[in-house]
Amino acid sequence: MGDVAVGARSGHDGEEHRGRPAESAVPAADGAVTPGSDAGAAQDGPADEPTGEQGSGPRDDWPGDSPPRQRKQRSFWKELPILIGIALVLALLIKTFLVQAFSIPSDSMQNTLQQGDRVLVDKLTPWFGSEPERGEVVVFHDPDNWLAGEPTPNPNALQKVLSWIGLMPSAEEKDLIKRVIGVGGDTISCKGSGPVKVNGKALNETSYVYAGNTPCSVDDQGGQFTVKVPKGYIWVMGDHRQNSRDSRYNRDDKHNGMVPVSKVVGRAVVIAWPVNRWDTLPVPDTFDQPGLNDRSSASAALTAAPAALALAGAVPVVLWRRRRGAAAENG
Repeated sequence: MGDVAVGARSGHDGEEHRGRPAESAVPAADGAVTPGSDAGAAQDGPADEPTGEQGSGPRDDWPGDSPPRQRKQRSFWKELPILIGIALVLALLIKTFLVQAFSIPSDSMQNTLQQGDRVLVDKLTPWFGSEPERGEVVVFHDPDNWLAGEPTPNPNALQKVLSWIGLMPSAEEKDLIKRVIGVGGDTISCKGSGPVKVNGKALNETSYVYAGNTPCSVDDQGGQFTVKVPKGYIWVMGDHRQNSRDSRYNRDDKHNGMVPVSKVVGRAVVIAWPVNRWDTLPVPDTFDQPGLNDRSSASAALTAAPAALALAGAVPVVLWRRRRGAAAENG
């Protein structure tokens, strides 16, 4: 019949194998035998898959035939504390570096914000050197006891936990929320009932000042003013002008009513709660009027001047080098 075997030997089966390639056979997955590619692969041992006594199939007791054991899945209740821990860490990181929720405690920002609203405050951009701009609604730490006499909240245990992870405002930190009217270098004034002027430009504040209020208050306590905002500070006012103790009424503190930029937590960007109050908090168009940023334009010109001088000085040097190189080639 010929030399059909499970594993054929090469070089030991007699003269008839000389001059022609030997073939080996290995069992296929379905029990059939298929030709192998290397006849010498089976010379030192049995075929790749042992067979039973009758050669009809794989042995049931061979260790390699048993399926791999599956790793037992961990119980949900054992994983739950890990998931909660990860969620708390992420919430703490978000609160510290990205976004934090704050509650509106008073009516000083009506109608833009109502008492009980929850706002989300962007805390990320200040990490990159961004400073408050005119027209933004910002949250800041009490700069010099502005909240003296205000009742202190007494949160329960749940509120303390939610405050710690950033889902509720902190009761220990005394924070305020106002609109930025002027930044460092601005001159701000108000006479009579208004309008408020920034660097000589009148602000049209009808879109955000509380209906029925005048931009300024005619009183002897601070409603009339002309101030120069120093670098590193901002001048803030509430949208409910006749119901807001803001920069106007704190000019006897150590900062003359200004808020240090270092005290600013971040910009309020959206009203997140209640759902029917959801809205963004954009900068009003009045702060984009031409001429309002004359101070900033002058600063930008001063910043650009050194670069322009450097460019003007570099041009002659480049031309001189080109002429020198051309002269060397011709010489």
